[in-house]
Amino acid sequence: MSLAFSGVCAQAQVAPSAAEAAAYTGLHAAAHKGDVAKIQRLVASGAALNATDAYGRTPLHVAAFARQREAIRALAKAGADLDKLENDRYDGVTITSVADDEATLKVLLELGASAKQVTSRYDGTALIAAAHLGHDGVVRHLIAAGAPLDHVNNLHWTAVIESIVLGDGGQRHQATLKALIDAGANLQLADRSGQMPLALAKARGFTAMASLLEKAGAR
Repeated sequence: MSLAFSGVCAQAQVAPSAAEAAAYTGLHAAAHKGDVAKIQRLVASGAALNATDAYGRTPLHVAAFARQREAIRALAKAGADLDKLENDRYDGVTITSVADDEATLKVLLELGASAKQVTSRYDGTALIAAAHLGHDGVVRHLIAAGAPLDHVNNLHWTAVIESIVLGDGGQRHQATLKALIDAGANLQLADRSGQMPLALAKARGFTAMASLLEKAGAR
């Protein structure tokens, strides 16, 4: 897999630009700034909790991008949709997973956001996205929250496969793979060309990952 394609996958999300953030009003502005008191006042006056900007981002999406955890709590308490998807089909859980933002992810999961949604243009999951990037701590949180271990996206890749084909073989991708193995992920699911994880790891010279797979019984 080319580095160019990997970069495209990693950059698939679009956070609010500085210009967009500066132009926000109402709940979007309060969420971006983490202004809990203003969120509460606006909610009390009937502001639409799930209103969207031009990119389909709700105030909760904006707060997730901005790592405004107390704003997320305030929005959730008021009844905001924790699982709504923006225009590129990302939810708060996937946004924070891609950002390697464990603290905000934990808040979302504690509040009841789902780790099971199909998200992104790749019909993937937050777990696949995090595995691709080697965000091993995030991967462990998502697994604990019941993320589907063996979901296959429209590239015909699982979280296990993405940790290999879009990873660098380093310690964090190794830890990601180990977490998936320990959780019971299926190691025999093949990619579109029929290659299974062990063969993919060996082809890339990822000896440590290949060893993990072999010890787990991968063929």
